[in-house]
Amino acid sequence: MEFPILSKRKSQKGGSNTAEFKDDLIEQLTCQTAFRLPILGDIDESVVVTWIIMAALVLVSIWLTHDLSVDHPSKKQLALESFYCWIKGFFEDILGDKGKRYTNYMITVILYLGVSNMIGLIGFKPPTKDMNVTIALALMSIILIEYSGIHSRGVKGWVKSFAEPMPMIAPINVMEIFIRPVSLCMRLFGNILGGFVVMELIKGVIPVIVPIPFSLYFDVFDGLIQAYVFVFLTSLFIKEQVED
Repeated sequence: MEFPILSKRKSQKGGSNTAEFKDDLIEQLTCQTAFRLPILGDIDESVVVTWIIMAALVLVSIWLTHDLSVDHPSKKQLALESFYCWIKGFFEDILGDKGKRYTNYMITVILYLGVSNMIGLIGFKPPTKDMNVTIALALMSIILIEYSGIHSRGVKGWVKSFAEPMPMIAPINVMEIFIRPVSLCMRLFGNILGGFVVMELIKGVIPVIVPIPFSLYFDVFDGLIQAYVFVFLTSLFIKEQVED
């Protein structure tokens, strides 16, 4: 037998917890303003975290490349050279001989995305959870893709490429200029956001022990996979542009 007063209190308590969880989730999903500068205006959290990632990557790069030696390389240097040769070869295989000049850019992007997608493990809000960041990355990619086509074929050849293999599909090829960045942006943003929402729901229901393996998947494995997919597709699009 259950007393009406107790049932009402339980209902109110459950509703309060649900409302608090909902408000907390909305707050986490909202990109808040970190601080304001007189000239630049409001600076969002995603921008500040991006600055932190950039500074961390620069400092790590300085540390890794300090005291390099040709005759007596250290274990740190050998590990760095092995990693660089592997990732450089990976992108060169995708981009081909004509696209090798874009390898360093792709390495930079995948390092940023990899760190950005996993930075939630140490308490920061991933910048890729902000659609403005993913839009900027997608626009950078499409500009580089189209530039690679102009650089490889010239302006005239680049314009003619829209009519290949037949003139009637030119409108579709033109639409790809707008479809590709939207696809890159929404794929990255949607997967990172979806993983974050699932993790918050798991933490809200079972806050102890259980979220750990899920965090390893969504924050580490899925984050690295999304970084890989983004740069892989960008590399493929560049290869299409630079090939005859």
